[in-house]
Amino acid sequence: MNSAPPTSNHSNAETVALDREHVFHSWSAQGALNPMVLEGGLGCTVWDNERNEFLDFSSQLVNVNIGHQHPAVIAGIKTQADLMATVAPAHAIHIRGEAARKITAHTPAGMNRVFFTNGGADAIENAIRMARLHTGRDKIISRYRSYHGNTGSAIVATGDWRRIPNEYARAHVHVFGPYQYRSEFWADSPEQESERALHHLERTIQAEGSASIAAILLETIPGTAGVLIPPPGYLAGVRAIADKYGILVILDEVMAGFGRTGDWFAFDAFDITPDLIAFAKGVNSGYIPVGGVVISDEIAATFDERVFPGGLTYSGHPIGAASIVASITAMEDEGIIENAAMIGRDHIGPGLAALAEKHECIGEVRGRGVFWAMELVANRNTREPLSAADMGKLKGALVQRGLLPFIAENRIHVVPPAVVTPEEVARALAIYDEALGAL
Repeated sequence: MNSAPPTSNHSNAETVALDREHVFHSWSAQGALNPMVLEGGLGCTVWDNERNEFLDFSSQLVNVNIGHQHPAVIAGIKTQADLMATVAPAHAIHIRGEAARKITAHTPAGMNRVFFTNGGADAIENAIRMARLHTGRDKIISRYRSYHGNTGSAIVATGDWRRIPNEYARAHVHVFGPYQYRSEFWADSPEQESERALHHLERTIQAEGSASIAAILLETIPGTAGVLIPPPGYLAGVRAIADKYGILVILDEVMAGFGRTGDWFAFDAFDITPDLIAFAKGVNSGYIPVGGVVISDEIAATFDERVFPGGLTYSGHPIGAASIVASITAMEDEGIIENAAMIGRDHIGPGLAALAEKHECIGEVRGRGVFWAMELVANRNTREPLSAADMGKLKGALVQRGLLPFIAENRIHVVPPAVVTPEEVARALAIYDEALGAL
């Protein structure tokens, strides 16, 4: 990645004016928007039309795992575009099969089939559909602190505020998961938090009627909700409870998968094997919209003689498939997963811990790989969250110093691409230090 890709010849002001005249933005009141301009990127750096550069420690929406403009992925997209740019899902095309093979090479034994989607939300939709059809049951249990996407069932499975104005899907139940820093269970240790969260889950299952529940849907590590690392025994306990009642486990690895945590999948570090895996984002770093569901052989067999009543025009789109093949190959050949693990263990983790020692406003630091969060508080004793006004000031201070942050509520999520270098981490830590000091 030696040469910078071209940027446009337009000014930032022209780009913003065009955007505001014609583009309707997600999750926003439209009137007062002033979007940041980005027109180019390379590795962990992005820039605007005027070549103002920013270290991208947001990975955009925590998806650019392989970094911006990785040449192997760009080349794979171009090669497939020259060969065949699109094909209907009913046809077989080699690149789609190869993409599925590359994905399942990194999944547990007995998970050999992939249903491709356009992104993470419809991966969740189809995983839920498969679970309901396979079990003959209806209800889906998910957690309050979660985000699963902005389509019918996915948004209702979501636990945060975005669910509430969008509750149109049926048969969804929510539980509280473990989060010891703000425990719902008055827990005194990670082990106690795990035990009590599992008790709460099982009692909910019993109260709802276990024979009515098709699946438990979890982000392996909740991302947007705060990079909430599961405490010891929790995920294994979920699997045991699910097995006890004949319930499936769907793991949402859309944000946590493909290197983000320093493993191919976040669940690799925990004692759990899911029945269905939803993925997107990191599988190709978002270069082309694509996602999917990895399906256990048992569930896939349900549809050997029975029609699966689902499909998408762009399921397994060949250019998307080519981007997956190129991305996973580069990750394998270049040790990108191993780099993410090393960066988290040796650089981000210790660096954030040092910041927490220095700055009273950091209540807790947590994470793995290149998937971390600093939870900011106005008072360490009461754990009162830092105000929205202060978080806004902090975001401005970070951008002013040349870092593109990921801010969620009272947290800074430290989520650079998995190709980030120790030198780039050191630069980012210095910027966080300065900005936090300015508060």
